[in-house]
Amino acid sequence: MSEISSMRLDKWLWAARFYKTRSLAVEQISKNRVTVNAAAAKASREVRVGDTVALRQGNVPKTVRVMGLSAMRGPAPVAQQLYQETAESVAERERLAEQHRLAPEPTSTIALQHDGRPSKRDRRSMDRVRHQWNDRWSASWDGN
Repeated sequence: MSEISSMRLDKWLWAARFYKTRSLAVEQISKNRVTVNAAAAKASREVRVGDTVALRQGNVPKTVRVMGLSAMRGPAPVAQQLYQETAESVAERERLAEQHRLAPEPTSTIALQHDGRPSKRDRRSMDRVRHQWNDRWSASWDGN
């Protein structure tokens, strides 16, 4: 952390290790997934110590307070000193994790052999179903 008074939002998100590259940070900002002080932001918006940044990392929402600024991306322990997650954000994240644990994504419970690749038996079964439907898996209609 240096004597910088403000810096670009995309650079800060990258330096604080929320996103792996600045271009990923810019992409998330342009999709309105990042706000500063509850207002929509652009990548070039200047952030200062004390600002509140709300963002999403994957499907996980986070709200953090800017505690420091750094011109370069450092190791994770140093990056964690640049922000402090709010108590409400931590509680919400834990609630979502518990909810996900109790009700996992339905597709994650499907057991497939060989890393998702159907076996020969599975393939024949799918072909039989397709044949029964006369290969009409699309919404097109041939008019006959």
